[in-house]
Order: sequence, then C-alpha cells, then structure tokens
Amino acid sequence: MNADDVANYLHENPDFFIDHAELLAEMKFSNTHGASAVSLVERQVGVLRDKVKLLEGKLGELIGFGEENDVIAEKAHRLAVDLQGATSLSRVVGALYTNLSGAFAVPCVAVRLWGVASGDAETAEEFQPVSDAIKLVAGSIQHPYCGPADSQETVLWFGERETPVRSMAQIPLREQGFGGACFGMLVLASEDAHRFYPDMGTLYLSRIGDLAGAALLRVVG
Repeated sequence: MNADDVANYLHENPDFFIDHAELLAEMKFSNTHGASAVSLVERQVGVLRDKVKLLEGKLGELIGFGEENDVIAEKAHRLAVDLQGATSLSRVVGALYTNLSGAFAVPCVAVRLWGVASGDAETAEEFQPVSDAIKLVAGSIQHPYCGPADSQETVLWFGERETPVRSMAQIPLREQGFGGACFGMLVLASEDAHRFYPDMGTLYLSRIGDLAGAALLRVVG
C-alpha cells in the first residue's frame, strides 16, 4: 500500500478518524512556519489562521473599492444636480468642465456636437467642425473608449500643449443613452499615460455620458 492508497482510503472513509480518534494525538506534521513538528490540530489551526488573514485582506480590498465607488457616486450626483440646473449651452458646458476638471481632477475636457441645432451658439467651440472619421468612430463604439491618446484624432481638440496628453476617454453622446443616435462626443484626457487605460471600468464614464447627453439635448436639441 502506498501513500495514494492511504489517501484514497481516507477519502472514501471520512469517519476513520472519528472511530480512531486516538491516532490524531499521535500524528505529527512539519510546521510550515518553523522547523519543529506540530500536531494535526495545531496544523489545522495554522491553516485556518492563514485563511482568515487572506479573507481579511480580501475584505479590506472590497471595503476600499466600496468606499472609492461611494466617492465617485457622490461626484456624479453633484454633476447631475449642476447639469439639471443649467438652462443654456454655456451653463451646461460650464457645469461639465467645472465638475470634471475639479471634483474628478481630469486635466483636459472637450465637447464636440454635430447633428443638433446650434442656434445662437453656432460660434461656440463645441460646434467646431468634426471629421467624418470621428463621427463614424463615435457612432460605432458601444462603450467609452479608454486608452492611449497618440493614435486618436481627438487629441487635436486640445491644441498645442507643453505636456502632451497621453491617455484619454472618448465618450459618445447619444439621444436617450447608448441606444440612441450619436450627436457628439465628450473627451477626457490626461498627461498621465495610466489615467485612462484599456481594461478600466467604464460604468461611471457611461453614466456621465448619459447625463451630459441629456443635458445638452435639452438646451440645443
């Protein structure tokens, strides 16, 4: 009989140590935390203690994520309140720029609109011409793009800068959220190459896009 046979027997007879409890007191195991041998019970306690530490670490990480999400949710709420109170294009855009560059600490923010009435705001920067390529990209993506800025045409919206933007989030603006027609784009950019990265979550970016789109349509639609 080899070690595998013993292991299989114990697996198939889980009551073995109940019927032979005296063996547990005689069994010794190497201590993973030291050189001395320990009993089975001591070994089990050590294993459980390690598991508890691991679970405590994961719990702390989850709590940290929850607290971070609470902070972001509060910022998004404040943005929503400010947008709701804005009654003109300049005020809506001002609320976006102020909140995103302030509370959200995004260094570069830009909005471009097309396919909606400009009215008296036709000279506003937000109605500057946009290439067909950008319109095609904005209309085709189902979720905000996050990643490097150097290959994106929208980087030109920020003009010449001493420190060039290196990462960005491109958020399409749609009628009635992401199910409607695209009429513009909100772009957030940073000099930090890791601020907006391909695998980052886009839930709040999508919600910000929905809020911005609804507010802008209200004043220019």
